Amino acid sequence: MSTATAPVTVDTNAPAVPLGRLIKVELRKMFDTRSGFWLMLSILIIGFLAAAAVIIFAPDTSLTYGSFGTAIGVPFAILLPVVAILSVTSEWSQRTGLITFTLAPHRGQVILAKAISAVLVGVVSMIFSFAIGAVGNVIGAAVNGIDAQWNTSVPQMLYIVLANILGLLIGFMLGVLIRNSAGAIVGYFVYSFVIPSILGFLAFSQDWFEKIQPWVDFNFSTTPLFEGSLTGEQWSQLAVSSLPWLVIPLAIGVWGVLRSEVK
Repeated sequence: MSTATAPVTVDTNAPAVPLGRLIKVELRKMFDTRSGFWLMLSILIIGFLAAAAVIIFAPDTSLTYGSFGTAIGVPFAILLPVVAILSVTSEWSQRTGLITFTLAPHRGQVILAKAISAVLVGVVSMIFSFAIGAVGNVIGAAVNGIDAQWNTSVPQMLYIVLANILGLLIGFMLGVLIRNSAGAIVGYFVYSFVIPSILGFLAFSQDWFEKIQPWVDFNFSTTPLFEGSLTGEQWSQLAVSSLPWLVIPLAIGVWGVLRSEVK
């Protein structure tokens, strides 16, 4: 008996799944899983707890909109990159990649949809954090019998949103590059806390590195975004330092996703 099988033909000219539909699917996947649901819920809960902590413990002189924004923004800045990481690594850690890339074989479009979905979640989360801060500022001023202080302008908010989106994209880059949830999360914390400490110590001890630090240290060059203003030189430093820490690793990671075998 012949064991030969008929060859399988794949129509590579078939139209891709619309990007808008892929984005809707990726957004739904972020909330449908148990881990994704609780991660999103934890972001909301932490935002309310941070605002309550400022009202309860902060002195009257610190009850400003900026104080609420800082208290809420710190946990958001840590959790949003984790959201971006899990949006990518879930395909490999939960072994759903084979199904995903079979239904949508244009992998580059799937990765783009994941990136857009993560950024959308990040932007909405930041808007929500600003809203929580505004409510907390009003309640805190009323409880303590003082006038509400609005010391953060709209342009400063936009800079803060951009800083957090860049941090989210770092998490997304690590997810694409490592494609393992635990490894990417550990890599993110090493990137966020260990490497800046090493580079900061190097800049403190070596004059030559202190001069070039803004051009090679991405964490350092993003700090002015949280301060609400950048000069032309600082924009150039941000662009240059993003190349080795974000753009090139992301390109390598996407290339790996496009070329790797999905099992």
